[in-house]
Amino acid sequence: MKYVVIIGDGMADLPIPELNHKTILQYAQKPNLDFLAKNGQCGLAVTVPNGYSPGSDVANMSIFGYDPAVYYTGRSPLEAVSMGVSLVGNDLAFRTNLITIGNADGTVSANGPDLENAYILDYSGGHITSDEAKELIRAVEAGLGTAQFSFYPGISYRHLLVAKDNFGKNCVFTPPHDVTGKKASDHFPMAKEGDLESKRAAQIYLDMMKASYEILKNHPINQKRVREGKSPANCIWFWGQGNAPKFEKFEKIHQKTGAVISAVDLLKGIGICAGLEVIEVPGATGFLDTNYAGKASAAISALKSKDFVFVHIEAPDECGHLGDYKKKLQAVEDLDSKIIKPLLDFAIESQKKGESIAILVMPDHPTPVALKTHTSDPIPFVLYDTRELLIDSVSVFDEKSVESGAFGTVYAPDLISVMLKFEQNNKK
Repeated sequence: MKYVVIIGDGMADLPIPELNHKTILQYAQKPNLDFLAKNGQCGLAVTVPNGYSPGSDVANMSIFGYDPAVYYTGRSPLEAVSMGVSLVGNDLAFRTNLITIGNADGTVSANGPDLENAYILDYSGGHITSDEAKELIRAVEAGLGTAQFSFYPGISYRHLLVAKDNFGKNCVFTPPHDVTGKKASDHFPMAKEGDLESKRAAQIYLDMMKASYEILKNHPINQKRVREGKSPANCIWFWGQGNAPKFEKFEKIHQKTGAVISAVDLLKGIGICAGLEVIEVPGATGFLDTNYAGKASAAISALKSKDFVFVHIEAPDECGHLGDYKKKLQAVEDLDSKIIKPLLDFAIESQKKGESIAILVMPDHPTPVALKTHTSDPIPFVLYDTRELLIDSVSVFDEKSVESGAFGTVYAPDLISVMLKFEQNNKK
């Protein structure tokens, strides 16, 4: 028995007026996903436990079978693992976004405004390329790196800061994708109430953010991007701090091997911590231009030697953060035609040869385009078995239809065990 878990990051949504008050999933042309629903079993999954923010870190840990209440130490340390950055002792990792700041009217000028009066225009620095971003982070490291603070380049706008001695652990940092379009100073690093050390730390992190703006706003990379009509990645923004995580290995828990395919360091980091093989796919970007065919092909190849393969598609989430329902609709339809279809075709052909495959499809959390951020609402999922042993009355896949599914509402960290339970039951 083989298993495929397909994660359409953030693809759940709210009804959208421009789509006849339907959600993206209700409106999209997704024949393959609907086939899975009609020939499988559906339900709702709680991926974000009470008391946790609905981040992709918590939600995806849940999908991989790791209860955040047991394993979660923060987002950035998972990304550090993927980037090959070792966290030792009280090292504290921070996600460091390259963002675009500018005027309230959405314009960007070379000489201002200062960060105190700026607005966050784009949490992704215009989805800057990794090569461009590497040069900018190198400039930041040259200007701000010290024995206590080290900057590391990642992919596109997603980078890393490592601070020694838990410096700033108790400060409050806001993800920039939650406050796009808002005044930056309303969301600067904040100290824990009554904690003088965290007050000092919050000011130092703010000073670094301000200094980065001076380093980056007239950098040749950004000057070129402005000439080309692109958003400059002209400031860094810290968030998601945490210490090194400790996971029990996936194979030890489930007696199954596995692999993960994703464009983003967070998912790769979860996979590495879980002891899964991380498969790199050339051209995987985490956006609409990602290499879908390469991901599908890599997943099929992985199933030759692995029991599980997790395939993560970031584009729906990115488009949700942009507030662009047309792009998010494209992302979901691309997921259906370019990922689900080839994997479903492979599964059906494998069944004819005597190799059964189960396919689980789900988002990690909703990213409604109207809100431009994550919510913690339960998300729809479908589990399909090529032996067609698991069928309920649901005929299409969307947030509402799955409410009548056979699974009801489940806690997402239990889903891997649920999949294996069906294998065990069907062997009897």
